[in-house]
Amino acid sequence: MGRTVVELFYDVISPYSWLGFEVLCRYQQIWNIDLRFRPAFLGGIMQQTGNKPPAMLPKRAEYMLKDIKRMAKYYQVPVHMSGDDFQRILATSSLAAMRFITAIDMTNQQYLEPLSREFWMRFWSQHEDISQPENILAVARQAGLTAELSQKALEMISSPTVKDRLKETTAEAIKYGAFGMPAVVAHYDGEPHLFFGSDRLELLGSVIGEKWLGPVPS
Repeated sequence: MGRTVVELFYDVISPYSWLGFEVLCRYQQIWNIDLRFRPAFLGGIMQQTGNKPPAMLPKRAEYMLKDIKRMAKYYQVPVHMSGDDFQRILATSSLAAMRFITAIDMTNQQYLEPLSREFWMRFWSQHEDISQPENILAVARQAGLTAELSQKALEMISSPTVKDRLKETTAEAIKYGAFGMPAVVAHYDGEPHLFFGSDRLELLGSVIGEKWLGPVPS
């Protein structure tokens, strides 16, 4: 029986995407899946679907703060959340970062996983900027990219090729029904199955006939 293709549409501005990303990285060694990372732009998804950031509702923001702290501990992912993070998200555009990740996806895919992880680490663990060119290059250095490779990818972010690829991936996520991130799409039994959020991975396992062993399977 072939491997089930599982696509993860994500944006590094989303802490829940990081949780889902790490758990799926663990499960790609356990489940019979072909995990594919699909960097997309959360801002574009929100705009095109008419969605609003959940933290704009004060009571929900209050809950999310506690929720992400609990989930970070449970999932064993170093998301460090504080009350002013919602303002930080609204003040930060992830467009340049996601274009940079897209450029690496198109040219040096072997760096896609460590690079994405370092963007989350910088923004969500170290609370540092990921939007400015010098900070994007710092993230790339941490992920093990050479200065030459990083500079080339940075130059690519203003190219129509990279811009179009990111737009296309974002449009694809919306086509599957995504309205936020992470959006996980499992291609099983001849059709795509969309799962929204990092807390639906147990359900994903159930649908594709795989056993859930918790967020940190041993």
